[in-house]
Amino acid sequence: MGDRRPKNQYQQLPLAFMAESRGDPLDAAHEGTESSAAKRGPQSPAIGKSLIEEVCERENLEVAWQQVRSNQGSPGVDGRSIDETRDHLREHWPIIRERLLNGTYEPQPVRRVEIAKPDGGVRKLGIPTVLDRLIQQAILQVLQRRWDPTFSEHSYGFRPGRSAHQAVAQAQRYVAEGCEWVVDIDLEKFFDRVNHDILMDRVAKRISDKRLLRLIRAYLNAGVMADGLVSPTDEGVPQGGPLSPLLSNLVLDEFDRELTHRGLRFCRYADDCNIYVRSRRAGERVMTSACRFLTTRLQLKVNESKSAVARSGERKFLGFTISNEAEPTRQIAAKALQKFKARIRELTRRTLGVSLPQLIASLARYLIGWRGYFGFCQTPQVLQGLDSWIRRRLRMYIWRQWKNGRTRYAQLRRLGVSHFHAAVAAGSESGYWRMARHVTVQQALSNAYFDSLGLPRLAAPPTV
Repeated sequence: MGDRRPKNQYQQLPLAFMAESRGDPLDAAHEGTESSAAKRGPQSPAIGKSLIEEVCERENLEVAWQQVRSNQGSPGVDGRSIDETRDHLREHWPIIRERLLNGTYEPQPVRRVEIAKPDGGVRKLGIPTVLDRLIQQAILQVLQRRWDPTFSEHSYGFRPGRSAHQAVAQAQRYVAEGCEWVVDIDLEKFFDRVNHDILMDRVAKRISDKRLLRLIRAYLNAGVMADGLVSPTDEGVPQGGPLSPLLSNLVLDEFDRELTHRGLRFCRYADDCNIYVRSRRAGERVMTSACRFLTTRLQLKVNESKSAVARSGERKFLGFTISNEAEPTRQIAAKALQKFKARIRELTRRTLGVSLPQLIASLARYLIGWRGYFGFCQTPQVLQGLDSWIRRRLRMYIWRQWKNGRTRYAQLRRLGVSHFHAAVAAGSESGYWRMARHVTVQQALSNAYFDSLGLPRLAAPPTV
């Protein structure tokens, strides 16, 4: 008889292609654990003569596979999806594992994908094959638990138990302590400009397994495929692979140590770094010395046009600004609000031509995600204003859908509006946007009406 197990249950079972893995699992004392507090320890010496065996252990690979599967993602240059890669590995995994263990595995080039930035330009991503994402994730799991506890407590990006919200809250504390001037350093195309020799020198100081060092170098030099042509990569850490954030943090850890050595207050999230000082003059001195360190020691390029010394309320950090008040507050940055409104306009444009439930469903997904991040602000009146603006956009959309006076009158009556007021509103020649604010339309399409349709609120609803 055929296997009648549900597909999702099957995907949770131990992966057949890993059955050949013979590495013994580490005991708890040897394996170590990730520190959610990420307390800073001494820089790790070169460790692990057999790290590649640990990477290839079945338990480690199973965790890595589940992470790759949950992340989804598109195929790489080989065109194989996640399920197709699973089938491929069932047959070829023993050979791939042998090549990993003897140091002869060659990664495939990454697939170039360009994403437009809100402020112009493009962000270049490099999408590895699913197989290479699996291997990189397995390497990440082995290295991260060793390296992460040694990173700076002021580094918040792409680390277990750390978040952008924590970085913004720490920045707020610095401003509250009187350090209201911020040295905002913008690294130009950081992920594209990381020097491979500098990076591999830092990696070699922490691990001594030559096969793993060779494999990491191979990933850096794997090349990029764009328009069917493969170009070599002699610098940069392509965004899109699981290993890239860890390697980037390793490069900038030296900068963190330098700032700590100088006794400076700072927050860094990936390549976004703000330093907080008490005066403009101090900020200008710090800007000069910090840029010199980045350009000479790490061979990175600072974008001078986007970097500045200013009061915290004049700069954005991870989508927020910190006000320069006696009690500083977290506010949503103006550019983040502009981007939000542009997206809402796109989702609620009058010519969209979908039903109201469909519109609310797509809108709800975006609002819930946005609220999960920007709900961290301390300006509820801004969120309330956005809620009102969104509902007005929806009223405008509905008013247009009703098309003519007869339909509008009938719909208003159905929603409980009196004959007189429904007739007046239905006969109005005002435009869609103005009618969306008409008292009769607001009465019919009330806040409670949108609540009943499942429209999330950005601000907490008033308590009775």
